[in-house]
Amino acid sequence: MVKSIFKIDFFLIKYYTLLSGDDMEKLLLIKYGELSTKKDNINFFIKTLKDNIEVSLKNINANITYDKGRMFIRTSEDNFDNVIDKLKHVFGIHEIVVAYELDNVELDNIKSTLIEIIKDKKFETFKVETKRSNKNYPFDSMEISRILGGVVLKTLENVKVDVHNPEVVINVEIRLNGVFIYFDRIKGIGGYPVGSLGKGLLMLSGGIDSPVAGYLALKRGVRIEGIYFESPPHTSEAAKNKVIKLATELSKYSSYVKLHVVNFTEIQESILKNCPREYLITIMRRMMYRISERIAKNSNCKVLINGESIGQVASQTLTSMAAINEVVNIPVIRPVACLDKLEIIDISKKIGTYDISILPFEDCCTIFVPEHPVINPVASLAFEYENAFDYEELIKKCVREHEIIKVTDEISKEHNDLL
Repeated sequence: MVKSIFKIDFFLIKYYTLLSGDDMEKLLLIKYGELSTKKDNINFFIKTLKDNIEVSLKNINANITYDKGRMFIRTSEDNFDNVIDKLKHVFGIHEIVVAYELDNVELDNIKSTLIEIIKDKKFETFKVETKRSNKNYPFDSMEISRILGGVVLKTLENVKVDVHNPEVVINVEIRLNGVFIYFDRIKGIGGYPVGSLGKGLLMLSGGIDSPVAGYLALKRGVRIEGIYFESPPHTSEAAKNKVIKLATELSKYSSYVKLHVVNFTEIQESILKNCPREYLITIMRRMMYRISERIAKNSNCKVLINGESIGQVASQTLTSMAAINEVVNIPVIRPVACLDKLEIIDISKKIGTYDISILPFEDCCTIFVPEHPVINPVASLAFEYENAFDYEELIKKCVREHEIIKVTDEISKEHNDLL
């Protein structure tokens, strides 16, 4: 309902239009956080975020618009919970808020709308926080907060202002294109939009660490593809499906993960037959790195990503990392290198990969483990030992014949049943 009020002020007649909720729209407002610190290329990051949100909401009827400060999602209020749940998996979002948008920016309209919004709410303490990006607005932020705080005190009984520890914070944003009022803030997962900073190949083993490394790379805007080394008959189909399930969990943050499955049996058996046992892990990982680098380059991945961390296990010492790393020219990112194991486990539980990772299936890294692997391998010796067989042709075969699986967040029943 629209009410027209004429106010006589000396010789001026001002026309005020007060809208009793007719111009109010409920929507989802997205705050960028770290993205807002970008200068010249902010539009690229925001456009990438919008594209990722559209993919995430592909089955929901929603309209998405944005500017440099905020993104706006308009959809049926019945969809809000579902949309918010999906947005919690989209990197690049700092906060999600359910907001009331007003086209009419007159202060009287803001006051009447606020009364309508809060009249049925229950709280004892509150404060009003106002942000005024429209610097031409006739009231400053402090004045608006004070005026609207008075409206709340007059509207609700037994409430009081508490600026230090309020039960409810009433947020008001005065922007050039309208006014937004909102209460609760839902924390996003932050980071950069997936794909905004290139693509990397994740060495996905099936353990606890590598899925966490993939998650942290995604958070920094790197789209990931995965590579998994299987060794049938020494490793089972269930072990492969375990890795597919892990890739599925990661795909919830990036819409899909392309998984490269490499048959590593011939190379692994050749290493076992021709190389000293204490160097098996070192040489095996050098072969994995070589294969991964070639597949990465063929897939336009700029870096390798893995779950290696610094420790005292054979492949975790700095000497071992250096001896393994020297066989490739591509950069290698180790997101969990300096995290404690308990920190890695906490992240894996948060992202839903821990219970999958601990399933008891053998993988290439756990079979044929020597009793006393070398902790500080000599790179020149590793080179000498591995040249006891023609590994180059075997590597070419692995790259040429490997399987590619496009994994989405809707894992196929055949893989799920085998876990």
